[in-house]
Amino acid sequence: MKQFPLYEVRKIRDLRDMIDQSAALYAEKTAFLVKPVKGGDYAPVTYAQYHRDVRALGTAFLSLGLAGGRIAVIGENRYEWCVAYLAAVNGVAVVVPLDKELPATEIQNLLSRSRTDAVVFAGGRKDDLLAIRSALPSLRLLIGMDETEDQDGVLSYQRLLEQGAKDFDAGNRAVLDLPIDVDAMSALLFTSGTTSDSKAVMLSQRNLCVNLEAMCSMLYIGDDTFLSVLPMHHTYECTCGFLCQIYRGNTVAFCEGLRHIAKNLKESRATKMLVVPLMLESMLKKIWQGAAADPAKLKKLKTGMKISNFLRLFGFDLRRKLFKPVLDMFGGKLALFISGGAPIDPKVMKGLRDFGFQCLQGYGLTECAPILALNRDVSYKDESAGLPLPGVEIRIDEKDEKGIGEICGRGPNVFLGYYENEEATREALVDGWFHTGDLGYLDKDGFVIITGRKKNVIVTKNGKKIFPEEVESLLSRSPYILESLVYGLEEDDGETTVAAEIFPDFEKLKEDNGGVAPDEAAVRATLTDEIKKVNHMLVKYKGVRRFEVRSEEFVKTTTKKIKRYLVKKKA
Repeated sequence: MKQFPLYEVRKIRDLRDMIDQSAALYAEKTAFLVKPVKGGDYAPVTYAQYHRDVRALGTAFLSLGLAGGRIAVIGENRYEWCVAYLAAVNGVAVVVPLDKELPATEIQNLLSRSRTDAVVFAGGRKDDLLAIRSALPSLRLLIGMDETEDQDGVLSYQRLLEQGAKDFDAGNRAVLDLPIDVDAMSALLFTSGTTSDSKAVMLSQRNLCVNLEAMCSMLYIGDDTFLSVLPMHHTYECTCGFLCQIYRGNTVAFCEGLRHIAKNLKESRATKMLVVPLMLESMLKKIWQGAAADPAKLKKLKTGMKISNFLRLFGFDLRRKLFKPVLDMFGGKLALFISGGAPIDPKVMKGLRDFGFQCLQGYGLTECAPILALNRDVSYKDESAGLPLPGVEIRIDEKDEKGIGEICGRGPNVFLGYYENEEATREALVDGWFHTGDLGYLDKDGFVIITGRKKNVIVTKNGKKIFPEEVESLLSRSPYILESLVYGLEEDDGETTVAAEIFPDFEKLKEDNGGVAPDEAAVRATLTDEIKKVNHMLVKYKGVRRFEVRSEEFVKTTTKKIKRYLVKKKA
């Protein structure tokens, strides 16, 4: 396969150096698009303003005695979250991003485990946090992003920002002189726990900065607007959708929620977007189902697709003209989806690319800050998770007869260890190699191919291995299946068979039944037919033999990954 040179990127020592450089290079360029009024118009915040606000809030944090402490940030994706993150991490304290969707008991648990001193929060968590603080003596301060005044034991973010700016302008430059140890813990992130309880991952500034440099050397990111949709407390969105954009001088537009993606894409004129597979699968289904409602429109779309694919064989690309109505559904300017979080069906990638959207996927974990491998814009394979990043080594441990084994990574982006969990650290980090728990192989060109999760593998009585993710990917192609989870079921004779739990597309079933919701027997009959089609594409022992129908979506993490362990316990 043809090799392409890496893109040139600027070197950064730490995240304070990053924002200092970006503020100098892009001072009056828009760093963020925010909505001062919910549902209103986007307003720009420049790099110069962001730089001032980070310094001001950092100065305020120091005045509160938070130097060397732990500062948690809880809230939706918004400008104040981004200010608080960098103000904390740039020498003041260890930043602890937390999921705003967690129940109060779990937030209390994580604040206790991380020994957090202060929480900067948004949303309706004020009462929860006041109750938590009364039970946690170590939690000294609560700072509300939406509080206009200091009251009820909660400090106002805005007042702190204003006072910090005054102090900084008056000559208090202590925040600029704080030492930053690039190899010390700077961020403490809790994994989402799709298969087990969350672990606290310790990341250093070196981990984050080398990851930013490496990913940008592989994929050109520049002069773009990213719509921020995925939760920013997660390292994927935080590193790739926030820090990377500030590093490259791009604009981050905050999405108002999943229901507003199309509207916000148009308003922000976003050109790129980070997604998870479930989002892309839904988008592609929406396009084709929308066309199917009008036979003439569907015929026109299929004809256009044939013409487009034929012309592309000869170097003529008319996709953005032929499929303008489709592109306009997503704002008209969107050109690239970057998918992560889980492997995606290659047919979904190709399906969206055929309409004019470039789709690429990468592979990462919180413990790798997060990227280990990435497909390039100039060199990609849809069936793969990409090539190892520069400076990263990937090897396959304990290969089976097909060359499949555990994916292990080593490099300067690999985490320091799990906080206060030496046993888990020893299991995951062996001689500098991080054992991901994912199974896969490297193809002849060095691309990483992921086959499944080590903990999820189904092993039959005669030793054959089945990767649930492979079967789930095929099931997801059905227009009648929205979500599925495949697992092994032990029969009375000791044999393990493949079973599935399926959440159907009830709206589609109703639509194809003349607008009348089908009864339970009819739903099962349709799904049985769909499963038979999938089984024909699989070797016999991989086929789904039993299934249950769900009436509700699976419980998922905030990055839209099914919490498998909850279903397995039930099964």
